[in-house]
Amino acid sequence: MGILEKISPIEKEIARTQKNKATEYHLGLLKAKLAKYRSHLLEHSKSPAAKGEGFDVMKSGDARVALIGFPSVGKSTFLSLMTSTASEAASYEFTTFFCIPPLIEYKGANKQVLDLPGIIEGAAQGKGRGRQVIAVARTADVVIMMLDATKGEVQRALLEKELESVGIRLNKSKPNIYFKPKKGGGISFNSTVTLTQCSEKLVQLILHEYKIFNAEVLFREDCSPDEFIDVIVGNRVYMPCLYVYNKIDQISMEEVDRLARRPLSVVISCGMKVNLEKKLEKLWEYLALTCIYTKKRGQRPDFTDAIILRKGASVEHVCHRIHRSLASQFKYALVWGTSTKYSPQRVGLTHMMEHEDVIQIVKK
Repeated sequence: MGILEKISPIEKEIARTQKNKATEYHLGLLKAKLAKYRSHLLEHSKSPAAKGEGFDVMKSGDARVALIGFPSVGKSTFLSLMTSTASEAASYEFTTFFCIPPLIEYKGANKQVLDLPGIIEGAAQGKGRGRQVIAVARTADVVIMMLDATKGEVQRALLEKELESVGIRLNKSKPNIYFKPKKGGGISFNSTVTLTQCSEKLVQLILHEYKIFNAEVLFREDCSPDEFIDVIVGNRVYMPCLYVYNKIDQISMEEVDRLARRPLSVVISCGMKVNLEKKLEKLWEYLALTCIYTKKRGQRPDFTDAIILRKGASVEHVCHRIHRSLASQFKYALVWGTSTKYSPQRVGLTHMMEHEDVIQIVKK
């Protein structure tokens, strides 16, 4: 029996099992088995035979964005409007067959946007080159989920299910659970909070399903069995997701207002070129990038070539970005901008930089 044949009956049993106190251990074991089989499916998709043309994309730019969605929702049209890349767009489905990586320049930062072929239901099991598409999405910093505003929440629910089944967790943080397998001593279970979703017995049953009989487990927050399974498997990817509803020119104003008020969502119309700039602003917020400008002694700052770093970067990160040996020769730095109490302020390597700060580095 293949992996897919094993997964299907488990999913059906989970769907028909009523969730209550009496069935929580049974459901926990089913979810553990399901996660184990799905991880085998992922490992199979990484084999050389599963690779396809157009999916081995070299990373470039300051950040990588995966543009995913069902066929014919407007992904290629959006990229054609925002970049010089000619990604084929048409009113019929499956106009994109390969992964196209153009760059979008915004506020001095170059963002590599992966225009992935349309995902269909069952992509996680390999339909429509789905595994290859999703595997590329796992390497991104942010996911943009393009949705057809005329099709309601159906597309969003299906896409979230497909990504969830291959270990991509959208807009979630990593569970605060300490887990360490040991060579002996049995299972040591502790928690610093009151647990309402997991018990020691359920944790032991899940670990035994994975043939783990010796481990340390510490819950620092009230997590579900699914989150504990994610920690055991260890190959989950946690990334922010921006939901973009396209084709708002085809729905009522009341529906547009409802979608626009949803958290983590943006409404646009590629056909009428409405609200496209708002999408880029939201994307910038999600990526949490910071522009740092450099200045030489006795000269004006260079505002034409910014150093792009992640939010929370220090002076040491700036040094490493300029040259790997600069930090070892560092004496002090002068910084102008919102991160300082006064301008210029003399700072050390640990000083935290903020957006559009100017820095002058002095070597020993």
